[in-house]
Amino acid sequence: MIVIMKVNASQEAIDKVQVEIEKLSYSTHLIEGATRTVIGVLGKKPLRGKQHLQSLPEVSDVLEISTPYKLASREWKPKDTIVTVGPARIGGDHVSVMAGPCSIESYEQMKTVGEAVKAAGGHLLRGGAFKPRTSPYSFQGLGVEGLKIINQVGKEVGLPTVVEVTDTETLDVTTEYVDMLQIGTRNMQNFTLLKAIARQGKPILLKRGMSATVKETILAAEYILNEGNDQVVLCERGIRTFVDHTRNTLDVSAIPAFHRLSHLPVIVDPSHAAGKRHKVLPLALAGVAAGAQGIMVEVHPNPEVALSDGPQQLVPEDFLDLVERVRVVAKAVGKELD
Repeated sequence: MIVIMKVNASQEAIDKVQVEIEKLSYSTHLIEGATRTVIGVLGKKPLRGKQHLQSLPEVSDVLEISTPYKLASREWKPKDTIVTVGPARIGGDHVSVMAGPCSIESYEQMKTVGEAVKAAGGHLLRGGAFKPRTSPYSFQGLGVEGLKIINQVGKEVGLPTVVEVTDTETLDVTTEYVDMLQIGTRNMQNFTLLKAIARQGKPILLKRGMSATVKETILAAEYILNEGNDQVVLCERGIRTFVDHTRNTLDVSAIPAFHRLSHLPVIVDPSHAAGKRHKVLPLALAGVAAGAQGIMVEVHPNPEVALSDGPQQLVPEDFLDLVERVRVVAKAVGKELD
């Protein structure tokens, strides 16, 4: 339920409404606009007291939120959320670029890629330190050493960093070295991890599960918001379907669906959707054309010898071309790539 105050309502009236809500054993959450304040009513008990709240001074309306997710809904917050990661802004009319190798392999590799991402106009440097692989015999990442490498390179090239968190055991050390924490597709509904990562207070990139619906993805984000962290970015990274011409199927239609239902920013990961580098560019352009507010792309100086996902990683020259083309499409749909 939300209580909508009248335009330019007094602080005294707002405080009075909050007190009355708390008397009903609910908690409150303030959303302050330029001229109007909205008070969210949170609680697990059945809603009651609507008529009482409507009768309070300077209350314009009291509305019940119909969706199972509250804090992530457009009903709760009509205006787009802007997520800030260092100097980078994700959301609204901005198109952000996150790029880096699938796995952090060495300082030299990360430094080469970091400089290429920065030179091309990228906003965040990504890389995998702990790699949840389908096969136990595949490269599992450098772990803490990888975190130290991307932290150092990020500082040297002037880019904030984003790294996936795979479990609660490595959460604290990852938080220590990284600017933005990522939840991968396999952990989208790991609710214990979602609640723990939210309490770290850092921006979070939440990837859609490979078989998850749009509604289930937003509900996963709700777990994070419910812990008091509203700096969440949703990522469409392709879903599992029956086709065999691509690694996953990029659900472009999910992008406007997310925007219609939630105020959280949405980006696309064309690398994991494509699985093949020649498809990364067209999928990135399609995502931005459909309204995505950012892209996450894998880049490697020599993909042929990459320790993981080499076939889908771009070389720096192709990445530069991709960024320039994304810039054109962004402008065509009323957005800008800073």
